[in-house]
Amino acid sequence: MSKSAKIATTFGGVLAMTAALGFSALSGAPFLAAHAAEDTGASIMPEGYTGKSGFGLGRAAAEEEIEAWNIDVRPDGLGLPPGKGNALDGEEIFAQSCAVCHGDFGEGVGRWPVLSGGFGSLSDDRPVKTVGSYWPYLSTVFDYVHRAMPFGAAQSLTDDEVYAITAYLLYLNGLAEEDFELSNENFTEVKLPNEGNFYLDDREQVELPEFRQEPCMENCKENVEITARAAVVDVTPGEAEARKAREESKKAAAESGTATDAAPAEEPAAEEEVQAAPAEQEEAAAAPAEPDPELVAAGEKLFRQCKACHQVGDGAKNRTGPMLNGVLDAPVGHVADYRYSKVFKEANEAGETWTRANLDAFLADPRGEMKGTKMSFRGVKKPEDREAIITFLSTFR
Repeated sequence: MSKSAKIATTFGGVLAMTAALGFSALSGAPFLAAHAAEDTGASIMPEGYTGKSGFGLGRAAAEEEIEAWNIDVRPDGLGLPPGKGNALDGEEIFAQSCAVCHGDFGEGVGRWPVLSGGFGSLSDDRPVKTVGSYWPYLSTVFDYVHRAMPFGAAQSLTDDEVYAITAYLLYLNGLAEEDFELSNENFTEVKLPNEGNFYLDDREQVELPEFRQEPCMENCKENVEITARAAVVDVTPGEAEARKAREESKKAAAESGTATDAAPAEEPAAEEEVQAAPAEQEEAAAAPAEPDPELVAAGEKLFRQCKACHQVGDGAKNRTGPMLNGVLDAPVGHVADYRYSKVFKEANEAGETWTRANLDAFLADPRGEMKGTKMSFRGVKKPEDREAIITFLSTFR
């Protein structure tokens, strides 16, 4: 059967099901004839219905109509339209058509989906599922953008623009360089990191036989107790109260331990007073010079590209990224109420700090310097620009 015939037959089947449910396929009026026929024993099907060719309604779909719907793309590249686009062009298109929801760097705005980062987070309590960390095939990315994006203007992008956006998403996830060009010719060469974790559902062969066995009813526990509660906040009834009690208990224990440890600390007080004056002199001598105002002004302008995710100054709050007040010479991952990626937590535990050198290296290549970071920013290439940004940040303590 041809694809056209299948579509026409399917359409006829839908009409038949509509009628069987009690509605006329043509007028929408209740299909009362069916109920009357049940009482008389007559056929409930309309006159002329043979059961072979539907209701005799409609026509075979035209080739151009099938082509308009047949736009799916498979992992093996089948269905890809001819075309090409590079990440640099994709950045501009993404900023115009996608960033309002997904952020300039795929970080997501509000509750809109995050598209970049999240590497190594799939085993966390709250995994970040992005194109780079979770999606199995590049064809899924292309197909979805091609079919459904931008939001509210689906299928308004040209094929070349879709290739460019897809290339830019690869770049944001550290899977391609900024000058990478994606085309229908090299498309299948790109493999996403999580492809191997997707496989055919084998539960019928692996798990179902286990569940069909007779359950063991021997050596059962006499008493069953709740030993743990749901980790997600407030899912389990009463969890909020229980958590509060645990926190108060920990706080009381910590205060008790602090009080016990504090007594010996009073003995060397005199020695501390004697050493106070030299320490103050050394601190004054080590006080940094005032930063160059021109460099600060230049850094402020350059920091505009960071404002999509970070805030500084009075009232600064965490956004997609942490607020950056006091970041210079602070421990990596020092903002207490921000949920850092695993690599930042490890750096914090290792005692690493944001020295000028470390900040400079990170700003030059965030994903290369801190592999697994949620920060999808492409980096600041010019050393003088990085120096200006760091100097600007040094003014917020």
